[in-house]
Amino acid sequence: MDDGRLSDAAQAAARAAAAHAARDSYGRLIAVLAAGTGDLALAEDALGDAFAEALERWPASGIPQNPEGWLITVARNRQRDAWKSAAARTSVSLETVDPAGADPFDGIDPLRIPDRRLELCFACAHPAIDASVRTPLILQAVLGFEAAQIAAAYAVPTATMAQRLVRAKRRIARAGIPFAIPDRRAMPERLPAVLEAVYGCAAITWRDDRDSLAGEARYLAVTLAALLEREPEAWALAALIRLSLARPRGGRYIPVEEQDPATWDARAIAEGESYLRRAADLRERAHKAGTGIAGVAPGPGRFELEAAIQAVHLDRHRTGETGWPALRELYAALLVVAPSLGAEVAAAAVIGRADGMAAGLAALPAPARGGSFQPWWATRADLLRRAGRDAEADAAYARAIELTPDPDVRAFLERRRG
Repeated sequence: MDDGRLSDAAQAAARAAAAHAARDSYGRLIAVLAAGTGDLALAEDALGDAFAEALERWPASGIPQNPEGWLITVARNRQRDAWKSAAARTSVSLETVDPAGADPFDGIDPLRIPDRRLELCFACAHPAIDASVRTPLILQAVLGFEAAQIAAAYAVPTATMAQRLVRAKRRIARAGIPFAIPDRRAMPERLPAVLEAVYGCAAITWRDDRDSLAGEARYLAVTLAALLEREPEAWALAALIRLSLARPRGGRYIPVEEQDPATWDARAIAEGESYLRRAADLRERAHKAGTGIAGVAPGPGRFELEAAIQAVHLDRHRTGETGWPALRELYAALLVVAPSLGAEVAAAAVIGRADGMAAGLAALPAPARGGSFQPWWATRADLLRRAGRDAEADAAYARAIELTPDPDVRAFLERRRG
């Protein structure tokens, strides 16, 4: 192999190793780098510099045995340089500066990086951070999503979301917000944003058949539930994510009711069901005892209901049938606990299967609310098709296809339309 080909191969290997480290370890690295100073923006800049240096040096020197340790060592040195500069010292909160001049990076062992992401999650959910940006900040800082991805999920311009995130990071640095798991008294205000971010990670990456980010969401959900011990919604979220990951992802899109249960992961289903039972048991016990982190309600919460919906769908691998009436009741409860346009549309689809297409169409939100919401058009098209109203179904399919960004889902809709 000539030098040019060797160089191309080395560069490709370096890029692949850096991409793997970014995908699997970004949140852990940021959490460790930011914990010492409370400066999230500085941690991100330093890690960005470390990745850039890796792409320059690894092709020639080889990929290090411990890429994470290499990256955090380089990033720590960048932070130390910035920390010691006069300009940096005038821009950081006095509370974060050790008067004795101690180096905040000396305690980091690059060969043994602790998983401090949950601490960073709760720091990003601090009351000093605007409530509307807490979950997006966790999605970016801890889970590594780009501002554009987060903006798309929240249906706001990328520039707007990027500005909000920058302001939030500055707020963390200026206020000296500690990176720590808060006590139970602080949980009610912080926990919802943390749970929502972990859920958002799973939802955004669900169609991606790689296990990295979806697996991270599952790991964080289970770790958080174990940490909190008695919080039903934390265990319910772990159940929801585990059950969601029991079905195949990526590739050709097939609705859950048309999937072959033989393709589902029975072990994942059993694990998810065990988490769901634990959530229900904790909720009942907390209600009787009057305990719980957030004043546990007597009825199931949003994540418990959504996990139960997944469990009913997946129970077809045992019964051979989908329990549409049970799903109808669960969606009715979900619309009371956590009403949303998406839940209304999904409920209408279930009502159509349980009570007939006319009932489903009647339950679908008004067209004015459907607007450019793709699931509304896809659900309307399916209900009309099943009702035999082909011309109207064709028009609804056309609009749903137009609004669908996922090429696999678009191909499914085109097949169904045909």
